[in-house]
Amino acid sequence: MTHEELVRKNDRLASALRATRQELATVQEQVRQLSTTPNTFGVIVRVNLQARTADVLMSGRKVRCAISEAVAAASLFPGREVILNDHMSIVSTSDFDDIGDIVPVTDFLPHGRIAVQVRDGEERVVRLAESLLDPAGNAKVRPGDLVRADLRGGFAYEAIERADTEELMLEEVPDVSYADIGGLGPQIAQIKDSIELPFLHPDHYRAHRLNPPRGVMLYGPPGCGKTLIAKAVATSLAQSAAELNPGAEARSYFISVKGPELLTKYVGETERQIRKIFYRARQRARAGLPVVVFFDEMDSLFRTRGTGRSSDVETTVVPQLLAEIDGVESLGNVVVIGATNREDMIDPAIVRPGRLDVKIRISRPDRGGAADILSKYLIPELPLDGDEVAAAGSRESAVAALIEGVVDALYTESPETVYVEATYDSGETEIFHVHSFASGAMLANIIDRAKKYSIKDQLRGLPGGISRAHLARAVAAEIRENADLPSAGSPDEWARVSGRRGARITHLRTLR
Repeated sequence: MTHEELVRKNDRLASALRATRQELATVQEQVRQLSTTPNTFGVIVRVNLQARTADVLMSGRKVRCAISEAVAAASLFPGREVILNDHMSIVSTSDFDDIGDIVPVTDFLPHGRIAVQVRDGEERVVRLAESLLDPAGNAKVRPGDLVRADLRGGFAYEAIERADTEELMLEEVPDVSYADIGGLGPQIAQIKDSIELPFLHPDHYRAHRLNPPRGVMLYGPPGCGKTLIAKAVATSLAQSAAELNPGAEARSYFISVKGPELLTKYVGETERQIRKIFYRARQRARAGLPVVVFFDEMDSLFRTRGTGRSSDVETTVVPQLLAEIDGVESLGNVVVIGATNREDMIDPAIVRPGRLDVKIRISRPDRGGAADILSKYLIPELPLDGDEVAAAGSRESAVAALIEGVVDALYTESPETVYVEATYDSGETEIFHVHSFASGAMLANIIDRAKKYSIKDQLRGLPGGISRAHLARAVAAEIRENADLPSAGSPDEWARVSGRRGARITHLRTLR
């Protein structure tokens, strides 16, 4: 055998040996992996960085484990999942678990703990994980919120947003004050006496053994400020709470319920949502902050039972609301406010004393009220016609003159402002003018129209600025658009407009 052949044979043997060694190393690694003791997962409960130890919860058993030097101290937080070796030492960290039970928060407890409600109405105490704490160590959740929790490990990890009842409620901190509402001075004073006085002076009420009102019913024509008053109540209560607790945040909760959207085709679903709304209010109030639950358009949900005016859903919905209102008795921080323009359709049990026992009529504005409302929308800071300002001597005087012109145009009875002539069963007739249907929304719309006319003039190259001519056009347009809206074929509706309870209208004649 030649030398070359021997070299080639030697190379083949060397290559086979290398391949065999590589296969043997692979098999040895597989054997090592298969024979390795399995790692254990646990959840950190408490960390002692000085001693490099941590209390870890594993399958319901708490163990104190050493921390490997390879594990960064910044990655160790209560609630963090960690990996332990066969000597029960922490060798690595893992992300938070992404599964668990969804439970509502019922209360705050010291040292980063919360109480949650679990099945069958029981409550459990769990800790807040790092993900639910801000840098200062304060909780990011509030009573009433839903959280994802590992009940075995005893940690809450994530705030959950639900899209059923939450989308039917608008929970906010209103920025509307009483100063933003015009023409309703007596009604605002009555609300302050009914709601804010018990909140500011609870000791006097307890001494007199006087229970504060549980709720307020605001009724009257549409567009006259019922919703604005409800928001202003929440703002005022927040300011009062800040005065009682100096240094605290001026905050309150305004839960606006979209009444008609609570109605569903599923039996018991509307009642469940009402229960959840009041549960949310009670949890918010438990934190010591005032809560206003506002039901708009109450007649859509809480009609008189047994009238046959709807699908009889009120036979179960009304009792549910009554039970919830009665349950608010022990919570002085919760105020229930209802609003409707059909007070005759509300079930009497809702508005009896002891429930929505304060009833306030929000009437249409008179001349003075209309001027007050207009002053909220027509202000000196707006672009005004230069001739108007020069003639009046100042912007404030010009605004006052413009407001007076709008009020005169609406409230001076003339053939141009008549709407309908009504004949009562007694033979008496009454003529309804424009001001019989005036509202805050209507007055605000007049100012908006005048602003639009001013902008159009500026776009055409004219001087622009709100003037008497713009406001006169706006008043005429508002009257013209609303002339055909009142129905002349419903005497009962016009009897409500007239304000004469018990008087029946037998004939209507349109005068425009």
